Amino acid sequence: MSAPQPHPIPETIAADLALAIHEHRLAPGTKLSEEELGEIYGVSRTIIRAALQRLAHDRLVELRRNRGAFIAQPTVREAREVFEARALLEPRTARSAAERITEADLAALQHHIDDEHAAIAAGEAGRALHLSGLFHREIARIADQETIAEFTDQLIARSSLIIALYWQRRGALCESHAHHALMKAFAARDGALAEELMKNHLLDLLSSLDLRHRATAYASLREALNG
Repeated sequence: MSAPQPHPIPETIAADLALAIHEHRLAPGTKLSEEELGEIYGVSRTIIRAALQRLAHDRLVELRRNRGAFIAQPTVREAREVFEARALLEPRTARSAAERITEADLAALQHHIDDEHAAIAAGEAGRALHLSGLFHREIARIADQETIAEFTDQLIARSSLIIALYWQRRGALCESHAHHALMKAFAARDGALAEELMKNHLLDLLSSLDLRHRATAYASLREALNG
């Protein structure tokens, strides 16, 4: 007889919810009902509350007094600030990565690109965008700049919410060659080119945002988390 499956702990639930947010299965502004989440995960509301607190600490969730928890909705001002900050930090990180990169690192980056293309082919745009974010995080890891990598992680997490709200060029996802161009610069160990390509890539992402309009599509919690 197999042992009973343990109930998920707050960290596991928080990670699962974060992935659903980053993959755009749960939209910004969605209410996260403690009761419904407790039923989905088979745990108490105390466990759910602890998971939501972790997500609030990471600024993926907003806890509103007497109203509950909602997936965060970055403002237009924050959207601009996040991508402007990324355009300041990540180009220099790309230069450092190009100067340090190994063959194993190149293989890891290519793996991210391959997974991204597979997600696009499967019609999973949200998952493809999440994998794109992981590509940028991997570059920060390769650059071996721990403090900057921490900031970059936070900015990329916020970018996922911003893109879900404001990105209006989803059709351009499969047309972007920015990551391929970066890979060529990394393979050539060309730090200056990697820096310039990353800067242009991030400015292009900012230009793809329609900051006059917010997306309002919602999915049910059960559909999003069991999908």
